[in-house]
Amino acid sequence: MGGTGGTAEAAPRRARRAVAAVFAVHGAVTGNFATRIPWIRDHLSLEAGELGLALAFPAVGAALAMPLAGRVAHRLGSRAALRLLLALWCASLALPPLSPGLPVLCAALLAYGAASGVADVAMNALGVETEERMGRPIMSGLHGMWSAGALAGSAAGTLPAHAGTDARLHLGAAAAVLTVLGLLVCGGVLDLRPRPEEHPPPRFARPPRAALVIGAVGFCAVFAEGASLEWSAVYLRDVLGSGAGLAAACTTAFSCAMAVARFAGDAAVRRFGPVRTVRAGGVLAAGGGLAVVTAPHAALAIAGFALLGLGIAVVVPLAFAAAARSGPEPARAIAGVATITYTSGLIAPSAIGQVADATSLTVSFGLVTVLAAVLAAAAGALRVPAASAGRSRSVPVARG
Repeated sequence: MGGTGGTAEAAPRRARRAVAAVFAVHGAVTGNFATRIPWIRDHLSLEAGELGLALAFPAVGAALAMPLAGRVAHRLGSRAALRLLLALWCASLALPPLSPGLPVLCAALLAYGAASGVADVAMNALGVETEERMGRPIMSGLHGMWSAGALAGSAAGTLPAHAGTDARLHLGAAAAVLTVLGLLVCGGVLDLRPRPEEHPPPRFARPPRAALVIGAVGFCAVFAEGASLEWSAVYLRDVLGSGAGLAAACTTAFSCAMAVARFAGDAAVRRFGPVRTVRAGGVLAAGGGLAVVTAPHAALAIAGFALLGLGIAVVVPLAFAAAARSGPEPARAIAGVATITYTSGLIAPSAIGQVADATSLTVSFGLVTVLAAVLAAAAGALRVPAASAGRSRSVPVARG
């Protein structure tokens, strides 16, 4: 009996390690790609506006493809689906540098984003299921692994970028290595199949209403994240007159604060629950935004951006978890929340720029501060209904 119990307890732990590795591989693809954007721009002689147009296509592709993830998982089972979708995402890393011009680059980035989106939905759905099997929060830590993977991918890409290596060679090799690694780590994730009476989800369907409300909470967090990542260095330089090095350090401080908070987030959720954790995070983020817009010098602004990162870091993982538990179709709900958050990340940098042009950059981050305060007010949307808590929606495949 004791051996059986130990085996039963070990299986979810193995699945957690495997899905954490999947999140890291997914992040590593993004990190590698980000380091070679300058090479692609120079190789194709793109103007800033042309590059900005091309970089909008990954979010478009992701938003269009995300609803398909549930159908793929229904047909293939969760493990085979994730193995296929993650492999497509890793392999798509090789496409952008092969583009001979802007139109093909846009098409390549559309495919790149679509592969990212469906893999994103599949791995988050499995993360939520693994969390339920373990009986304790793990989603924040999984997203922390994504951040760690993105950081590792960026570090790995910095060396060939600094050496002037052709991005077609670098990203092609990275795609091959990460594809193999992804195939290996997917072998340990939960293998789930739909019940015999379950019908396949529709190819495209409007997300359930509960997911839209949860997605609105995620929208606020991702807007603040996108604004801070893209504009924090500009804010220090233009508003506070800081040098380039100090301005860049501000973005690093924000990113590191988010990563640290995600790894610590599961412990906070276990102790306080998702609603109180997000509410406290919203208050913390709003305080950070207030520090940014009132800062008389760079040190206070950097501290404010770090507080913003700490406050918003766990919101998206908890939004995915809440969406999956909001109804009988977790993949559809997660796809809805992911689409809303991707849209937020797409429009945030542009919206901040538009508001800054019309008023000032300080006013733009006043808007970010207001959205952070909305997080605190709307945190109750992440409360899991008692009827759905702990409900299993899939069953594991029988293994001989």
